[in-house]
Amino acid sequence: MARRSVSIFNRLLANPPSPFTSLSRSITYMPRPGDGAPRTVTLIPGDGIGPLVTGAVEQVMEAMHAPVHFERYEVLGNMRKVPEEVIESVKRNKVCLKGGLATPVGGGVSSLNMQLRKELDIFASLVNCINVPGLVTRHENVDIVVIRENTEGEYSGLEHEVVPGVVESLKVITKFCSERIARYAFEYAYLNNRKKVTAVHKANIMKLADGLFLESCREVAKHYSGITYNEIIVDNCCMQLVAKPEQFDVMVTPNLYGNLIANTAAGIAGGTGVMPGGNVGAEHAIFEQGASAGNVGNDKMVEQKKANPVALLLSSAMMLRHLRFPTFADRLETAVKQVIKEGKYRTKDLGGDCTTQEVVDAVIAALE
Repeated sequence: MARRSVSIFNRLLANPPSPFTSLSRSITYMPRPGDGAPRTVTLIPGDGIGPLVTGAVEQVMEAMHAPVHFERYEVLGNMRKVPEEVIESVKRNKVCLKGGLATPVGGGVSSLNMQLRKELDIFASLVNCINVPGLVTRHENVDIVVIRENTEGEYSGLEHEVVPGVVESLKVITKFCSERIARYAFEYAYLNNRKKVTAVHKANIMKLADGLFLESCREVAKHYSGITYNEIIVDNCCMQLVAKPEQFDVMVTPNLYGNLIANTAAGIAGGTGVMPGGNVGAEHAIFEQGASAGNVGNDKMVEQKKANPVALLLSSAMMLRHLRFPTFADRLETAVKQVIKEGKYRTKDLGGDCTTQEVVDAVIAALE
């Protein structure tokens, strides 16, 4: 994959007079830091199946002799905050690989995932929901990229009890963040030869908040005449996804809708266990399983050591491209997809009964 001479974010944040037409372009997954030298990556194994699947990535990276070194930190979802040394590690290394972090339901404990995204200004979530050869699904030709605003909306965490029994929760939408995610989505579409960007909204009800999001998307769309732009209300979007998902290409969404859409699209394309994802900002990136549903598994899965490592292995391939190691990324993706296509080594969610280690061993054998 070609190296870009100028970071996408340098262009997006600098906002020159002609920001969308003045520079040469090449195909890329997403902005990538560094110069191609061996890199240190912060590793957060996380909760539940997290240590199993991050351990799978470590084994495969070692077998490939990939020029990546992991700096491990133990972080659990029930902690009150992300330890400062972990934040400093990600700031220093610029890139993090993360297993799932459980978010306690209720109780006033904030999501560590949101803490990381806000602290590091990781504003864009990218999930590629695509049919995987060898996995039989109801729909074919699914290839959807869901790009979700990561830092505001209903996930702002601004809640308080007005009086006993009455809770007010604030949804925050800003023009700055809406334009920023729209620019990322259109730039991604342009650089990757995508044809259409669909904005998902509920502006028929939330006329000011989602109206501002749509207004920002429309303004950015004017600079990309070669890309079809359309809009869809989120409830209709869900129905269209399960009925005719092949109509969608790139989807840009506010925070909450993106989480729902990405998990739905992942289920349609083959399951959350095989969908990679990345979260990126101007300076930092965190790679993890693309769809959040089931990313920490359950106790039985952990005890039996039968977690599906495919999603995180493919996310680590995205990370390798981000780090400018495209050859290693291609090798890893090819090996994982070969194992899935052959069908001999699959975990329960893919119709098999293999352990995590058996899938890892098969991928390593395919690499050789």
